[in-house]
Amino acid sequence: MVHIWNDPTEVPKDFGPTVVTIGNFDGVHRGHQHVLSQLTDTAKRHNIPSVAVTFDPHPAQVHRPDSAPELIMGLQDKLEALGDTGVDAVLVMKYTLDLAAMTPLEFVREVLLDGLNAAHLVVGHDLRFGAGNAGDVVTMQELGDQLGFGVQVVNEYGAGGFPVHDDGDTDRRCSSTWVREALSEGDVVTAAAILGRPHRMRGEVVHGAARGRDLGFPTANLSHDSTGYVPADGIYAGWLIDQAGTRWPAAISVGSNPTFDGVSRQVEAHVIDRPQENVEDFDLYGQTVAVEFTQRLRGMVAYRGPEALVEQMCLDVAQAHELLTRH
Repeated sequence: MVHIWNDPTEVPKDFGPTVVTIGNFDGVHRGHQHVLSQLTDTAKRHNIPSVAVTFDPHPAQVHRPDSAPELIMGLQDKLEALGDTGVDAVLVMKYTLDLAAMTPLEFVREVLLDGLNAAHLVVGHDLRFGAGNAGDVVTMQELGDQLGFGVQVVNEYGAGGFPVHDDGDTDRRCSSTWVREALSEGDVVTAAAILGRPHRMRGEVVHGAARGRDLGFPTANLSHDSTGYVPADGIYAGWLIDQAGTRWPAAISVGSNPTFDGVSRQVEAHVIDRPQENVEDFDLYGQTVAVEFTQRLRGMVAYRGPEALVEQMCLDVAQAHELLTRH
């Protein structure tokens, strides 16, 4: 069981000593996983709990809301992904201007030492913390020497699965920026390679225009406040995971339905292998579901009428079915 705390005051006084890491962890990609694996290994060696400290909302959404990047995943998926790495606890710090104003020393004392009783820290080489991002790895090591905790610095992690070397003659390092770039191009295969798992969105299934149902391809439409980075417009093969945890193969549409002069972008998933014996009872409305993207099949195209669109949708569903069956 992973402990989830939303403030240092929620941490039990007798919890710890601990091994701690700090980060935004948007995407919990393989670079993050590399740091977190070092965290859990260190915790096991010392036989003490491991804790990941993260922030909500993302600091960029507080400091520059008009230009903050779209998040790869929502908080629920981030907590699940962090839990999958084997950490014992996650402290979700509410990111505010008051928190941002804390000096590196104040942050270490109040959050890491007083709050979490940290005996060791495991951090990435690009660590920044404290007011104005004044603190870095050197700062943390100096504070560790001064206040009595150890600091372990973890190297970067390349997409090829190996730490990035100083000579630069390796794969590009894993990063949240790279994941967003791949998704913005519809390259969900590369995104999955960086993430270490398929990219997913999560949201409530809401009523749409019902055009898919009228054409013989009913879809589960995600609400516009769904979490997760919306990939480039197009048709994808993937999976819909319903509220009960059942995984259904799906053909997923991302876009504005240009054949019908659509305006707003929508994410909708057509479940391929619905149970035929009770298909009318296969109702996902109101459920919170996850949609996973496995591979992009094609871009979004405006067709000359419903007949041509239905013909292409049949091909899309067949291609998605074949691909997902192979997987």
